[in-house]
Amino acid sequence: MRYEHSRQRAASSAKPEKERMSRREVVVAWLCVLTFVGGLIAFAISIKAWGPTIWGDLAPSWPGGGYGFAGAVGALVPLALAAMIAPLTRMRWKKSKARSLAWAAASLPGLATSTLFLIVIFAMWRPKRRRDWDGSCYGEGGPCWVHEQYPYVWAVGLAATLLAAVAMGAGLVKLQAARTRTTPDPAESSAT
Repeated sequence: MRYEHSRQRAASSAKPEKERMSRREVVVAWLCVLTFVGGLIAFAISIKAWGPTIWGDLAPSWPGGGYGFAGAVGALVPLALAAMIAPLTRMRWKKSKARSLAWAAASLPGLATSTLFLIVIFAMWRPKRRRDWDGSCYGEGGPCWVHEQYPYVWAVGLAATLLAAVAMGAGLVKLQAARTRTTPDPAESSAT
């Protein structure tokens, strides 16, 4: 057998119609990028503005002090994430776009709560390098002050998060097992 090379058409410099982005798609893409960057800036500003208030005023007056506060926040993080993720799993774009948008809107309170908890968590992180530990770091409510007052606050928060996640997972497994027990098997019902 002998194969002959076929001549190919010269590549055109213009992209095919399907590959070009419309102006609307470009505007939407830039809007997404600007929203993301704006969200990051707002997140950083919120950490600087609310961090000392949260860890300097709210956490010490919480039942159990800073450790109790970290435990409460840690236990609520999996719930906030579940409130954000659960509605998103119900979205079916091909079936109904309006219903999918409604489910996306239903996940926004979970997103807001998760963001709030992230602000609380990031507000207690102290700078990596010691040379960045200035007076504001050790000021009341500053990240260095939090770690001086509550040295194992990170461990309490992490343990509470893991325990809450395991409890939620066990609850979901139990719920699924109960649901499969009560649902009749189609093969058994057709055999009778």
